[in-house]
Amino acid sequence: MVVRGRWTLVVSLVLLQAFTLGAALYVWNTGLTLDGTESRAAAPSPSPTRTPAPVITATAPVLAGGTEGEVPDAKRLAARLKGPIGDAALGGRVGAVVMDAATGTVLYGNRPTTGLTPASTTKVVTAVAAITTLGSDARLATRVVYGKSKNAIVLVGGGDPTLAGPRATKHPYPRPASLGMLAVYTARALKAAGVTKVTLSYDDSLFTGPRTAEGWKPNYVPEGTVAPVTALMHDGGRVHPRTRQRWPDPSRATAAAFAALLRRQGITVSGGPREGRASSSAQEVARVESPPVYQLVERMLTESDNDLAEALARHVALQQGLRGTFADGAKACLRVLRDLDAHEGVRIEDGSGLSPRNRITPKALARLLALAASPENPHLHTVISGLPVAGFTGTLDDRYDRKESEQGAGLVRAKTGTLNGVTTLAGVTRTASGRLVTFAFMADQVPANDPAAAAIDRLATIVSTS
Repeated sequence: MVVRGRWTLVVSLVLLQAFTLGAALYVWNTGLTLDGTESRAAAPSPSPTRTPAPVITATAPVLAGGTEGEVPDAKRLAARLKGPIGDAALGGRVGAVVMDAATGTVLYGNRPTTGLTPASTTKVVTAVAAITTLGSDARLATRVVYGKSKNAIVLVGGGDPTLAGPRATKHPYPRPASLGMLAVYTARALKAAGVTKVTLSYDDSLFTGPRTAEGWKPNYVPEGTVAPVTALMHDGGRVHPRTRQRWPDPSRATAAAFAALLRRQGITVSGGPREGRASSSAQEVARVESPPVYQLVERMLTESDNDLAEALARHVALQQGLRGTFADGAKACLRVLRDLDAHEGVRIEDGSGLSPRNRITPKALARLLALAASPENPHLHTVISGLPVAGFTGTLDDRYDRKESEQGAGLVRAKTGTLNGVTTLAGVTRTASGRLVTFAFMADQVPANDPAAAAIDRLATIVSTS
């Protein structure tokens, strides 16, 4: 096991180096900085052609055989999990499934078909729906268009919560669209048209309905867990990108920041930004675009980004011809799962998992992850690559450091989930023989979250060493 862990660390470091190099090359090629300055000449990139959404196969085996190792002995696995699954830290209701990814066979189950509160493992559903519906290469555009005249412009939100504001850290990866560069492009276009004084309106009508979901706790926004969901925001609706505090009205705050950036570019903005509506035939002045959807999905899963999850769920709804609301986002995601024959055991009311009303069975989560890992569904592999790596990345970077779970560090990739009284973990790992398995461990009556997280990490470690 020591040799295996050492090789895992080497591979992780190699992948990290490749990841960092890719980010550096991307920044060099674009030549842009997030505050609206340029390292070399740059212009708005043309809107890419939307790649057709991939065809997902659900009838073929979940994962082809190939070089798979032997299937773990189910009785031995059950014997190893029997004691830890009853850990008092996990409370009185624990659901669990370990599934052979190649065949879909359940190797271990404890309340496998009981609907439990999934917390942020709900984002696995959102991720599958987003990639399937939107395609991997689609981008979210934030635009400026002319209003009734060339002296009136409208900032149009495209539902991209990753849009970087004027105080964002430079050169993150994946590189977000920049409000500062949108101001640069807009000022250039206005000056070319002989315009140096404008009025500014903002249009966030792409998303409609309530800005917080029914069932969400009233402290979610004040404590910074999530921003009010709008189609126009920067830095995830944060007052400052490195703090949790959120704007009560992210759309208005973003428009105000944009006005200030325009002034820095020599454009006079008369009065304060006003809420408005862009005409469908309005001439475009400038635009910036998000990273491709596959990178947004990876970010959402790795960092458990609630704002991004809610935005992606709404884009799934809009792509299906529905409205950009909580209800239609959930409806659209479930429709995708139904098309995949993977909807059984899934009931959701939001895209992030903040709703305590969501219910997903352990078997449904394990099945979704097996579909995402399948060679029959290559476009869904982003769901797997976005999962945090135990002890290394995202929401698992500070876990798997205890004696009971340290052997799982670098071997377990899993989405975490935490609400008051809820601790969940769903992901993939290779067993000691090299067999790929998926798993879901869910506890929604835990007395305290930290001990429960340690106990659930121990369960995943047992799977990875079986």
